[in-house]
Amino acid sequence: MTSTLDSSAPTGSSPRLGTAPGRARRSFRLRHGAGFWVIAAAFLAVMAFSTVPTPLYAFYQARDGFPTWVVTVIFAAYAVGVIASLFLIGHLSDIAGRRRMVLIAVLVEIVSAALFLVWNDVTGLIVARTLSGIGVGALTASATAHLSELRAVARPDEGPATAGTVSTVVNTGGLALGPLIGGAFAQFLPEPLLLPYAVFLILLAVAAVAVALVPETVERAEERPAYRPQRISLPAEARGAFSAAAVAAFAGFAVFGLFTSLAPSVLVVTLHQTSHLLAGFVPFAVFAASAVSQIVFGRLSARAQLILALVLMLVGLAGLATGVLIASFAVFLVSGVLAGAGVGLQFRSAIAAAASLAAPERRGEVLAAIFLIAYIGLAVPVLLVGVALIVWPLVPVLVVFVAAVAALSVPAGLRMLRRA
Repeated sequence: MTSTLDSSAPTGSSPRLGTAPGRARRSFRLRHGAGFWVIAAAFLAVMAFSTVPTPLYAFYQARDGFPTWVVTVIFAAYAVGVIASLFLIGHLSDIAGRRRMVLIAVLVEIVSAALFLVWNDVTGLIVARTLSGIGVGALTASATAHLSELRAVARPDEGPATAGTVSTVVNTGGLALGPLIGGAFAQFLPEPLLLPYAVFLILLAVAAVAVALVPETVERAEERPAYRPQRISLPAEARGAFSAAAVAAFAGFAVFGLFTSLAPSVLVVTLHQTSHLLAGFVPFAVFAASAVSQIVFGRLSARAQLILALVLMLVGLAGLATGVLIASFAVFLVSGVLAGAGVGLQFRSAIAAAASLAAPERRGEVLAAIFLIAYIGLAVPVLLVGVALIVWPLVPVLVVFVAAVAALSVPAGLRMLRRA
């Protein structure tokens, strides 16, 4: 087996960031192929950490006695952190370098994990979740672009399909694993509000060390442009395609927001299910369906994927509304899985469409923009649900939420379908 460590940058690689012009500096670096899997693992760990608190909100709520709408505020703090990060720094890997931004993101997540351990009242949870969101915002577009570029060097004849599949699967797969891990800790192990964060603190520290050994894929510019927040520049003919992809991403992440914030409350209040493991399993099943659908149906044509995504989302959303109206856990779970599978395919199509619209040197910026809009979809609808819950009961609020998501998803999917 070929060694994965190299004593210098591989031939033909771009200059490493932080190396002064004219100076040669030797350091150990993983080969691009191994670096690809390191970034994928770090991406997976960060995304799993971001959803670990999902089944634990009930513990915080029981301990501190706050109402359900406060859960939406704590969750929205995470999404606000993601949005702010994507807007301010998510696009900077095009200039600062992919590896550096991924490493910064992992370090921010380490600080967040430490805060969960030492400051876990409502204020501390909001701060820790905001930091977690900032780290995710710095990571998503940077890691997605880094994976694409590492794979292109390691397997130049392979094409972009593998990198695209891996990046979307570790993203949604990590989101899936987090609630399941948190629920398992809560159900079977002591100190459910401390032990999960201690374990992830160690995992993230290991990931940071490994990421530091990954090759850089962005060549250092002689003169760096002046800093500016996120923006997107597309040819006029590409704006319609981007807007359709953006609305699809917004609607899909709204579904994810429902399951990562309110699913445990729905299970207890409406469906009368009190198992902590189940509270983690339901979001896991939704996100896992999203990841699996991208693997199973990834070889279908773009048009076939979009048609299947629309069918799955419509059936799943209708079933979610039915499940809460008739108080059926089985209908709610199966419908969530179907909706999650549809979201996965639709989001994969949205990412592919957005990435195809930009030149390589602007790819990180365009991906950051699509993730920015997606995470606005994660935050804003959940915040509106939280406000509505102050006035109205949970069931009618959720039915209106599902109808609104369907009203966004269908036109966006049809527009993407016409352009496929």
